[in-house]
Amino acid sequence: MSENEDIDILLITYNRPIYTRLTLERLFAACDQTMRVWIWHNGNDQQTLEVIQSLLNHPRLFKFYHSPENKIRIEPINWLWGNADGQYLSIIDDDCLMPYGWAQKLRQAHQDVPEFGVIACWHFQPEDFQYDLSRKKIKQFSRGHQLLQNLWVQGSGVMMKRKCLETGGLLKPNEGHPGYCHKLAASGWVNGWYYPLIYMEHMDDPRSPHSLLKTDEDFKRYIPFSAKNNNVKTLAQWQMQLKRSAIIVQKASLNPRHHRGWRRRLRTVFRATKVLLGLPGR
Repeated sequence: MSENEDIDILLITYNRPIYTRLTLERLFAACDQTMRVWIWHNGNDQQTLEVIQSLLNHPRLFKFYHSPENKIRIEPINWLWGNADGQYLSIIDDDCLMPYGWAQKLRQAHQDVPEFGVIACWHFQPEDFQYDLSRKKIKQFSRGHQLLQNLWVQGSGVMMKRKCLETGGLLKPNEGHPGYCHKLAASGWVNGWYYPLIYMEHMDDPRSPHSLLKTDEDFKRYIPFSAKNNNVKTLAQWQMQLKRSAIIVQKASLNPRHHRGWRRRLRTVFRATKVLLGLPGR
């Protein structure tokens, strides 16, 4: 393959050694020689570090960076975006099992469709996809490619053209991945989930076969960052939020104006009210 087909993949890890080993071993197994894996490890969890150190000699591992302080997402993502020279940039979280062939499929779609910006694997459960909700947003593109189009996608299991950086630049302070996707969409890039959907296993979904979240005690011990950030208190609430999030993205408008102004302020009030009632805030 030519040099401009290279894929640079960021894996962000923290303190979950079981997930990290599964994620890394599957990711390496799914890589071909054009793919380079960059690992950013947050914190000092010794077991997770040992997992990474046991794999440091893998030929697909390109760079490793250890940050004793938990930098969450912005700094690790900018580390990749600011230093990688691959034509395609990808992000994987440490709780995701990628299917074989995922990167090759997304890369081919990027090559064939110049307007694709951030395209993704489906990180919800297969049962969460509802064709009747999504069919109006499933769009046809050149060379037979289809996309369940949306203004934003999740921040893991995604692939972006490097050219998008010319539009969006690096992440700004307090700028999340969904907001970055919105910015790209407003500039004409097309985002969404490749269709037919490419299923990735999100292990923080209690329905995942590899999930560590089976009881409320498990949930308290291994609480996902998104759950903590949204004031989710129980396993049942977390599963409800995941299901609801899948419905939201399938119903979400493709009109950027519907996600700004008074509509956005109204949703902010709605979320605050739900938190006061003890329900998930988003």
